[in-house]
Amino acid sequence: MDLAIKWQELMNNPFFRDIPYKVELNKFGQILMSPASNRHGILQYKVGQEIERTKQSGIIIIECSILTSESVRVAHVAWASNEFISEVGEATQYPKAPEICVEIKSPANSQAEMEEKTRLYLEKGALEVWIVDEYGEVDFFSHTGKIKKSKIAADFKL
Repeated sequence: MDLAIKWQELMNNPFFRDIPYKVELNKFGQILMSPASNRHGILQYKVGQEIERTKQSGIIIIECSILTSESVRVAHVAWASNEFISEVGEATQYPKAPEICVEIKSPANSQAEMEEKTRLYLEKGALEVWIVDEYGEVDFFSHTGKIKKSKIAADFKL
């Protein structure tokens, strides 16, 4: 199954236009939906705002779809450099991951799910993956594993 084609069909389906859920596709082309909470949305905004403050260039993307080796995943927040945007533009879904991909963990997310998303984003070229828990605590990951703080947005504070 071509996940890129399946994703485009999903994007064109009027049923999915205004639902209050995050939508992803798994490796079997099955639709995964996660309900959004207001706390989740607030954290997304705060993370994006703080990355923007520290970077002052590039672009913040909320709900950034990325075609991974196994599925179409949607990073809650992403930061893409100007070079990244020049290369891939506004494609839906991105063929590679922006430099920073952020997941806001909800109580329904398992540790295994967060580890899988981290692995998939890093495999697709993300330099860092950040996992933010519901209390605003951030874990940073790079290709070397867990890191103490971001090397890309060193002054980031949530």
